[in-house]
Amino acid sequence: MEGAYYKTKESVEEYIHLAKDVSGAELIEKLKPFLSQNSLLLEIGSGPGTDWRILNESYKVTGSDNSNEFLNHLINENPNGEFLELDAITLKTDKKFDGIYSNKVLHHLTDLELINSAKRQAMILNDNGIICHSFWKGEGSEIFKGLFVNYHNEVGLRDIFEDYFEILSIENYKEFEDDDSLLFIGRRSKLH
Repeated sequence: MEGAYYKTKESVEEYIHLAKDVSGAELIEKLKPFLSQNSLLLEIGSGPGTDWRILNESYKVTGSDNSNEFLNHLINENPNGEFLELDAITLKTDKKFDGIYSNKVLHHLTDLELINSAKRQAMILNDNGIICHSFWKGEGSEIFKGLFVNYHNEVGLRDIFEDYFEILSIENYKEFEDDDSLLFIGRRSKLH
C-alpha cells in the first residue's frame, strides 16, 4: 500500500530534512556479526541514503527505492552507487544477495504483503543469506501522512518470517521512546 507521500519532490525534501539526524548506525552494528564484510547487500527503501552510505563502508551495497524522487536524490548524491527501482513486495530483480537490510520500511506493508516480501527475499538471497529489518513495535495499523503503517510484535514477526528464515535475533530498541521498535535478524532457511 503505497501513499503519495514519498512520490513528490516536496514531500521527499521534507522527509530528508526531518530525517537528517536519524540513522541506522546502531542497527548496522548489530548486523555486522552475522554478515561478513564485503558481502553483497540489498537495502530496501534507501530513501535519503543515510543508511546506504553507512552500509557502503562495510558492504557492496545495492540501494533501492520505489520512489523516483528518492532514486533521483540517491543517484545525484552518490553518483558511483548502484540503485534499483524496487517494490518491497515483489523485489523484481535477477540479482542475488548475501544480505537484505531495511530500516523502518517494511512496516508500510500489510501482513500478507510482508509474508510475500519475506518469501521473495528468501528467493533472492544466496545460501545462508541474512536479513536485517527494523519495525515500529505495537499493535494494529494506522494511516500516517497518507501512508499505511503496520505495527508489529515479536510473535507476529516470528509467524511471518519463520517459514523462510531461521530467526537469529529479535530485540527491542529505542528510536524515540523506550521499546518503540523491533530489530529482526534472520538467516535464509535451507528449505528455500
